[in-house]
Amino acid sequence: MEERKTTLNELDMPVVEEKSLPEAEHLVKLIDEKKYSEFVRLLSDIPVADIAEIFEEIEGKYRTVFFRLLPKEIASEVFVEMDSEYQEDIIASFTDTELSSMLEELYLDDTVDIIEEMPAIVVKRIIKASTHENRAIINQLLRYPKDSAGTIMTTEYVRFRGSMTVREALDHIRKVAIDKETIYTCYVTDAYRRLVGIVTAKDLLISSLDTELSEIMEDSVVFVNTVDDREQVARKFEKYGFLALPVVDAEHRLVGIVTVDDAIDVIKEETEEDFAKMAAITPTETPYLKTTAFGIFKSRIPWLLLLMISATFSSTILNRFEATLAAVFVLFVPMLMDTGGNSGSQSSVTLIRGLSLGEVEFSDIFRVLWKEIRVGLFCGVALGAVAFGKVLLVDGLIMNNPTVTVEVALIVAVTLALTILIAKIIGSMLPMVAAKIGFDPAVMASPFITTIVDALSLVVYFFIASSFTSP
Repeated sequence: MEERKTTLNELDMPVVEEKSLPEAEHLVKLIDEKKYSEFVRLLSDIPVADIAEIFEEIEGKYRTVFFRLLPKEIASEVFVEMDSEYQEDIIASFTDTELSSMLEELYLDDTVDIIEEMPAIVVKRIIKASTHENRAIINQLLRYPKDSAGTIMTTEYVRFRGSMTVREALDHIRKVAIDKETIYTCYVTDAYRRLVGIVTAKDLLISSLDTELSEIMEDSVVFVNTVDDREQVARKFEKYGFLALPVVDAEHRLVGIVTVDDAIDVIKEETEEDFAKMAAITPTETPYLKTTAFGIFKSRIPWLLLLMISATFSSTILNRFEATLAAVFVLFVPMLMDTGGNSGSQSSVTLIRGLSLGEVEFSDIFRVLWKEIRVGLFCGVALGAVAFGKVLLVDGLIMNNPTVTVEVALIVAVTLALTILIAKIIGSMLPMVAAKIGFDPAVMASPFITTIVDALSLVVYFFIASSFTSP
């Protein structure tokens, strides 16, 4: 079994109070006064993610000095945690020797992530500063399909042969551990590098030193392929609670591992992307406050134009029937359209979440349809009854509108019930169909669902109203 994450409750360890972080202004003062040893001391016990945040608060002219004062092993980790714009500034301030030295401290998957964020001229410099061996691996990682497991894996892992003893395995870990991203889960391969099993640090520590790894390894291994979608890879971490997951090629040869920190990054990015699409915004990796107004405009205007044009269908339907029906019926159009859109959005968001978590598949479409039909009927009857009373009491009696009759209230109630039923069906089916044909189901969220339901609710409403009022 892959090694699982250990919770704090499972550890017999004291609770340590969180240390307060030094103020950016105080650190700048130490730099001005050339009190570099105190500067290093203040940052020595602080997590690298917090140091990166402090770095971003520092005034621009002090950032290079700030970074150069950090110990080499800490500086590389802080560099990985920075936003790409700060990374680019630091690289620009480096000599080729300094850049090469820092790249040696980075894990290769982090180097690839940085390269993907940099402009071409910076990428060329990074590639040039890398060692020949690392350059070949980086180029290989960059060739994997976008958003695949190959793009987020690292090639820095511990690999054993099954014939090795525990003693030999521990000796091997001591020699190579400094350059590996994780040593808690180790992998056993055959003479052709094909994955045959795994052993954990726990297995090695509790086993006899003369025991062969083939005797203690777990040969039922969960793995992923280099071309598997990275979101599916992240789901495996959620499902099994792994710290690392092996990645194999088409011939089952071990080529890398994905670690839990990379899986968390994928989950975060995919969630943000889905939220953007569900809000009809083109996804962007740039934080809101760092995005220009024109950049935000570009991410929103295509969807707004598309939805504006699609909304003309509702206007056409409204104009078609408005002249033939009494004005009283037009009063209730906003309520019908809004309720229908909200009902469809509820179903679509629920199904998009189910699809993203792997809880629902296209093969479940008829079960989903039957469930949403029943939900639609329950909601439709309940809201229809409330709408009937509301139209008669509020619009008829309280607002003293003589054109609001029992017949009008019944038409509104029946239309609302049917609209909700239709909205539930459309809201559940469109995301599933989109996923089946290869589209991101998040695209079929609120905006599109609302536009379609709006048009259909008007057709249903005016068809029923015309039927009731026709001579």
